[in-house]
Amino acid sequence: MNRKELKEFLDAKVEQYNTPDFIPHDPIQIPHLFSGKKDIEIASFLVATIAWGNRKSIINNSTKLMELMDHSPADFIKNHEENDLERFEGFVHRTFNSGDCKTFMRSLQHIDKTYGGLEDAFAKAYTEKSNLQEAISKFKTIFFEVDHLYRTQKHVSDPMKNSSAKRINMFLRWMVRKDNAGVDFGIWESIPMSALSLPLDVHTGNIARKLKILKRKQNDAKAVAELDSVLRKFDPIDPIKYDFALFGLGAFKEL
Repeated sequence: MNRKELKEFLDAKVEQYNTPDFIPHDPIQIPHLFSGKKDIEIASFLVATIAWGNRKSIINNSTKLMELMDHSPADFIKNHEENDLERFEGFVHRTFNSGDCKTFMRSLQHIDKTYGGLEDAFAKAYTEKSNLQEAISKFKTIFFEVDHLYRTQKHVSDPMKNSSAKRINMFLRWMVRKDNAGVDFGIWESIPMSALSLPLDVHTGNIARKLKILKRKQNDAKAVAELDSVLRKFDPIDPIKYDFALFGLGAFKEL
């Protein structure tokens, strides 16, 4: 396929997969349980944080997290006291344990009190850096302003250390992308869709290589930048819609 044919092919796949039918099969179903902006963004951030491994396990543990927060994530973050965090004892998702979870609760409360919430914290980082991948690195610094164990830092990726930052890029897609199909929320106004980067994982990376729009073998920050440069030519306004095409092609083994 030439570039024009490839774009037409991927556009058709976006139409095929970027539909409400996507929601029940994806961890994004958890934040879709909420209607309030702060509930959606906090639920989304926590769900994205543990979105690796078995999909059923991700959804089950995300549901458990919401239960532990009394199904009111924004209220819990704003008003919890230290002894309320004891309920997270025993929570674990792969290497994300109860200690990490408690740190995330404390940090989200700190961000709410100090910056006004996740959007304002990311907006501050983005305004300072004007490149979203650099802004993620800045956000990580903000996130760990609270006392924390060093081990917990691995649960917030840093593109400036060549991480693909798949989970944070996915979270940002959920928050920023204006989606006529109603999958992504598009509730943040402070970051443009054009600045988003692909949430690169094994599936999307393999498909991108098969389609010859990615040459780099590792799924790292350099691969994200390489893919971004192609996808932004296909659609400068909404380049990350192609995440649905690449993911769908991989998940349903169409290529």
